[in-house]
Amino acid sequence: MARLLLSASALALAATGQVASAQTNQSTTSSAQSSDSAVGISEIVVTAQRREESAQRAGIPIDVVSGDELTRQGVNEAEDLSKLVPALNVQSAGGANLTFFLRGVGNFTVNGYSDPALAFNYDGVYLARPTSASGVFYDLARVEVLKGPQGTLYGRNATAGAINVIPQAPKLGDLSGYMTASYGNYDALTLEAALNAPLSENAAVRVSGNLAQHDGYLSDGTSDQRGRAARVQLLVEPSADLRIRVAADYSHDGGKGTGSSYAGRYAFNYQAGQYAFVPSGLDRSVGLFDPEAQAYRQSLFLGVSGRTAAPLDQNVYLDNAFYGINAEISYDTGIGTLTVIPAWRRSKLDTRFGNPAFIGWNQETDNQHSIEARLTGDRVGMFDYVVGAYYFDEKVKGNYTFAQQALNAYQDFDSKTRSLAAFGRVTAHLTDKFRFIGGLRYTDDHKRFDGQADVFVIVCTARNAFGAPDCPTVPLLPVTDSFTELQPPYIIPPANQARPIGATGAILTHPVTPVNSALNSGQLTWRAGIEYDVGPQSLFYASAERGYRSGGFSLSAGYETYRPEYLTAYTIGLKNRLLNNRLQLNIEGFWWDYKDQQIGRIGVDARGNQGQFSQNIGQSRIRGAEVDVAFLPVRNTSLSADIQYLDTRYKSFVYREPVGPSGQPPLTGCATSLASGEYTIDCSGFPAFNAPKWTINLAAQQTIEFGDYRVVAGVDTQYRSSRYVQADFLPQERAPGNWMTNAQLSISPQTEAWEIVAFVRNIENDRILLNTPVYSAASSLQEITSAPRTYGLRAGIKF
Repeated sequence: MARLLLSASALALAATGQVASAQTNQSTTSSAQSSDSAVGISEIVVTAQRREESAQRAGIPIDVVSGDELTRQGVNEAEDLSKLVPALNVQSAGGANLTFFLRGVGNFTVNGYSDPALAFNYDGVYLARPTSASGVFYDLARVEVLKGPQGTLYGRNATAGAINVIPQAPKLGDLSGYMTASYGNYDALTLEAALNAPLSENAAVRVSGNLAQHDGYLSDGTSDQRGRAARVQLLVEPSADLRIRVAADYSHDGGKGTGSSYAGRYAFNYQAGQYAFVPSGLDRSVGLFDPEAQAYRQSLFLGVSGRTAAPLDQNVYLDNAFYGINAEISYDTGIGTLTVIPAWRRSKLDTRFGNPAFIGWNQETDNQHSIEARLTGDRVGMFDYVVGAYYFDEKVKGNYTFAQQALNAYQDFDSKTRSLAAFGRVTAHLTDKFRFIGGLRYTDDHKRFDGQADVFVIVCTARNAFGAPDCPTVPLLPVTDSFTELQPPYIIPPANQARPIGATGAILTHPVTPVNSALNSGQLTWRAGIEYDVGPQSLFYASAERGYRSGGFSLSAGYETYRPEYLTAYTIGLKNRLLNNRLQLNIEGFWWDYKDQQIGRIGVDARGNQGQFSQNIGQSRIRGAEVDVAFLPVRNTSLSADIQYLDTRYKSFVYREPVGPSGQPPLTGCATSLASGEYTIDCSGFPAFNAPKWTINLAAQQTIEFGDYRVVAGVDTQYRSSRYVQADFLPQERAPGNWMTNAQLSISPQTEAWEIVAFVRNIENDRILLNTPVYSAASSLQEITSAPRTYGLRAGIKF
């Protein structure tokens, strides 16, 4: 289908409505006047720079997706944003955790004591835990994706960029609402509704909610969805100078969560000292809990324990609740608009997941408080300005179990973060056409971590004739909430000691890693830029900006803390409206320098035990260009385009790892060397992971009018070239290039009072490789993939 689209129109680039330009096409086509000359691309208003402005007049790299387009594309989870924004890649990392990568910048290890590289902001509030990005994608005005470090205007930790999710706000004096419902294969049901009601001349309320669910995309019922959410907002304008909006929201995630399938295993030849990949022979649709997969699992050899694996515990679930209260108070002071945003958010997680081919059990409670105050000043002479202050306080209490059969890790921790910041940005209008922008932000971060990891490892001390561990009768470790629940034949050793496991030839070791530490840092970040109005509808801009992500903690020996990372981005761009507002052409070039990069991974810690930790391991260079095109050749026809070229390379990516208890070398595609009982792994020269060289979004839309009705046909496709999806750089972790195509056909009256839509997504029916977690104990590789082909009907009404 993608190839048919390409041959039909070389200009059909980038899904209609996927970026700011493309979104406008749908609304413009439907509302255009009868004269061809009246057709044009409408403006999109954004608030990414803390003030209202046209996206075409904002000298920043930004993609914008409207609320209507989110509904049209069936976006009700953060993961779905990847198909709309070429620079973005969102993945499930197990359980409720999400990982965000933007142009190759992101991190895999996301837990209660590490911070994301991309700032996720909901309704103007920074959400510290990526798990909290769930349950917010309904009744939205738009989603803004800012590319590159946000060093001056945004709360914390924005080396990659920021995602701003902006709900529809209440409207005074307006009684309106809508309801949409869709049903499709995999028993997929989505309901969404909103009601806006006036309470008086100066007050209004908006209530909205959604339900999104579908059966599992894998044969074992995993990769399902069970989401519920609700939001209520109250708007009061006591006077012309004062506006107060208060909002509360709640969401719940249930079901089994993201699943995976066995790609194969890396068989280790103890005599040759080498790995060989042996495919599993299982289809990507076969989940880990399927009987066929469970049978395959029992052929996997647990090298450290000297026996094959047991069936995977099937008790997996999500039971996660998220809720919060926030307000936005705006007051016209006479010298500018003062905006104050206080917020409180809480998450309570209880998740058991199995997609890494072992059971992770996360029980966690997150509480955060924040308040931001900023003054957007009225112009003084040649200057516009924004100044503000920010306070953030977070407390996380977690209890994690990682049950790998050969190894169980139990983590209990308390994490506290307090952040204070002051910021300012000034725009100097040097002439009517030329502007200089400068910004500074000083952030003072204080972190405290108190926790302990108790790890239990079954180590086989017997060897067979080939030198391989051989303990076929040793019992494997079960899934428990605490190591105190382990039963005989296990004798729990004291900390950092070992005990034999009967007469099996194996011992049970108990390494303990306590971490009681604090990290304090003060960072100055900055932005400098210029804007020049080349013409009435053409803007040239260039900028340099520096951002950072704070350091943190790991519960692994030798990796207890890690330092901040830094990214400096250089951008040059041109935004144009041409051909009487029928053609939009935006071009952007960028160069990012990434230093002290934090990489989270599963590896062997300083005591030779397997652990999950983050470390600063190098620097990289990221450069490229993006071209965004929207074209209205005739009335009722829209074509659009977004093409990104990305050239990434790790200039330095070196880390060290001691020899583990199994005696096997690291499982990696990078160069390795061994000296003094320690491996050096050098991945320098590889491209960044989750960074395809080419990303092309393509689309076309045609409206056919007949009387009081209209039919709209649309097709869009996305191409991503091959890319690594994990930092081990194994050949099997390189996803091939792929197309994914969607189509829909709708009918509605000209009044838009109702709409009926038929849709199909992923026409190719490809399960695209998204992530490849490695089960280190068995040297097996798992594959997390995208949804297969889905289709259905959607109906909606407005009043």
